[in-house]
Amino acid sequence: MELFDSLILGFSAAVTPTNLLFCLIGALLGTLIGVLPGIGPTATLAILLPITFFLPPLAALIMLAGIFYGAQYGGSTTAILVNLPGEASSVVTALDGYQMAKQGRAGAALAIAALGSFFAGTVATIGLAIAGPTLAGFALSFGPAEYFSLTIFGLLCATVLASGSVIKAIAMIGIGLVLGWVGTDVNSGSERLTFGAVELFDGIEFVVIAVGLFGIAEIIINLETPELRGLIATKISRLWPTRDDFQKAWPAVLRGTALGTFLGILPGGGATLSAFSAYTLEKKVSRQPQQFGRGAIQGVAGPEAANNAGAQSSFIPLLTLGIPSNAVMAMLLGAMTIHGITPGPSVMQNQPDLFWGLIASMWIGNLMLLVINLPMIGLWVKLLTVPYRLLYPAILLFCCVGVYSVSNRAFDVALAVGFGFLGYLFRKAKCEPGPLLLGFVLGPLLETNLRRAMLISQGSPSVFIDRPISLALLIASAALFLLLLVPAIRKTREEAFVDEEA
Repeated sequence: MELFDSLILGFSAAVTPTNLLFCLIGALLGTLIGVLPGIGPTATLAILLPITFFLPPLAALIMLAGIFYGAQYGGSTTAILVNLPGEASSVVTALDGYQMAKQGRAGAALAIAALGSFFAGTVATIGLAIAGPTLAGFALSFGPAEYFSLTIFGLLCATVLASGSVIKAIAMIGIGLVLGWVGTDVNSGSERLTFGAVELFDGIEFVVIAVGLFGIAEIIINLETPELRGLIATKISRLWPTRDDFQKAWPAVLRGTALGTFLGILPGGGATLSAFSAYTLEKKVSRQPQQFGRGAIQGVAGPEAANNAGAQSSFIPLLTLGIPSNAVMAMLLGAMTIHGITPGPSVMQNQPDLFWGLIASMWIGNLMLLVINLPMIGLWVKLLTVPYRLLYPAILLFCCVGVYSVSNRAFDVALAVGFGFLGYLFRKAKCEPGPLLLGFVLGPLLETNLRRAMLISQGSPSVFIDRPISLALLIASAALFLLLLVPAIRKTREEAFVDEEA
């Protein structure tokens, strides 16, 4: 009954005209950046983060969340119709979705993708509503020792689940930790890593590093990529799938939903890992794996359900524990910090309308996406004809104005541009910037809780093993680290992001 009352509170907060408007804006923007290749939700959230200064907290979070899960819908449209994934999590959708389109079954692929996404999003939202209060209540018993151990566990999970080299992922987290410690030490008052620059005494602004690494770096990367304009005219004669399509697709949707919900909760997981893992799972359980890559509807249903479930379940650790599970959640943590909101279990107690309003808006946003995506397919595909030479100067201007508006300092704009070039070099070296952002966000949290725990224990490190929850998290962290050393685990981790058909 208490859950029912909380959901009523959430819907009453979410269905106000202002919040419905920003939910729609988020859904439309998410679909747009999902359709346009090379931008992505992480870069978009980084660019739009300064705008949230001028919005009510709930409206800002509703819009940013809508952009994230809306991008999963939009990416599948162009992946299916023109073999051009607009979002990383839609890469595997293109393998079978585009083949279905060439066979005249584009409508069935689009409908299954949309319906599977809606079902998975709904299940993940219900899971967040059920698990949220339980986890938040559990987290209230956490002290500094538990939060320190949880942060260590989260950083190791991000290393295990990040794509690419383990060494590079560890290095990126290390760089993020160092950048997070730039500024004035709150205890001693001494300056750390400022190199005498007065502008760095208060540390590096989250918006600056986010816009640079994801917004500006993305622009540079895309400017050196040749534009693809080979749009194939695909006539959509039948939008509703056949009974046979449904019979083949619904088990894949259920498996993708379960897998995506689980992987989304883990630090370092999210939509992309969920989609790739779901495609691999479908091939392994199929009786006809040779059909994958030739128009198997399970190859569309499973990944699309998984990426949406993964996108929405990744809110669970952020809202209940205050730990971002991926780079996009780190952006949302930054948005909450901008509005003076401390992410974690206190949100549910002190601002229940915000917590439950955000959850209710996710279901409303999924419904909006289901309604606006299929009828507007033609419009979304036509947007691919917008020349990059017109699109990216406007995005770059928006980045610079947004960064300047945070503190009204030209130094921040120059710093963002510097991080943009640094992000470009990271991409060329195949270093994923997501772990760096997680390290940057979690570094100060790690240091603060370490110091608090040591002060409480009067300098004794035994405080981390005397408390059962902290000890369990440290044991889990040690187990993860040892798993990284096992060759079979490393091979499985690398194969999760590579499909042999790609």
